[in-house]
Amino acid sequence: MDLGLKDKVVVISGAAGLVGSIGETILQNLAQEGAIPAIIDRNDRGSKYVEEIQEKGIDAIFCKTDVTDPEQIQNAIETISKKYGRIDVVINNVGVNDGVGLDASYEEFMNSLKLNMVSYFLIVKHALPLLKESKGNILNIGSKVALTGQGGTSGYAAAKGGVLGLTREWAVDLIQYGIRSNAIIIAESWTPSYDTWIKSIKNGDKKLKSIIKNIPLENRMTTPQEIADTCLFTISEKSSHTTGQFITVDGGYVHLDRSLLTQDNT
Repeated sequence: MDLGLKDKVVVISGAAGLVGSIGETILQNLAQEGAIPAIIDRNDRGSKYVEEIQEKGIDAIFCKTDVTDPEQIQNAIETISKKYGRIDVVINNVGVNDGVGLDASYEEFMNSLKLNMVSYFLIVKHALPLLKESKGNILNIGSKVALTGQGGTSGYAAAKGGVLGLTREWAVDLIQYGIRSNAIIIAESWTPSYDTWIKSIKNGDKKLKSIIKNIPLENRMTTPQEIADTCLFTISEKSSHTTGQFITVDGGYVHLDRSLLTQDNT
């Protein structure tokens, strides 16, 4: 589908993850649609991804950035602004479920907030003048942990709860400029980091089977491609009257009644 994203400058944070990660999958789909991805990430894979995209005749830029550093974020947005003179979309995709629980220090908790929420605020803050000019939109990638909790991860849960609050706040605050703000909420999706987590825990295969059995729609995990498809549709003009929404792409895992599950799946 032509989503009308060709030549749109899309700032995307956290897009230099491993192949098959949510950010990398969104990035590749942006390129396929002919958008101009502007990657903000600390990993040097971003340079490689930009080279591969440019080899296909599509422009892109990588700004190596530690998103816990406000100055680096400002510099990244300024670099993108100088090169293109416009920003049409911001996709905030940074997320590390870092296990910062109640036993963590103040500094560890604050660092989790800086990474998983404050970076979202700063990217939008500095991109806002150009978003106003383009009447662009914002998409925040969130997590089910904001709604359900998880245990042992106070920093991440607080940050992702804050991301949902910011999503609605920005929808209200920026509606006067025609800027939309939405969030995608992710639950169980098979990514390289999920694979690493499963392999790191005792009886990981058994745990994985129990999770999959409790996903109501088709008893399977959400694919990164399905998440990317929803993201691109949401940032496009096909969703031109959608703002302030939390769009959950999870096969019904968070919200659907557990009575849907068969006895064998409980």
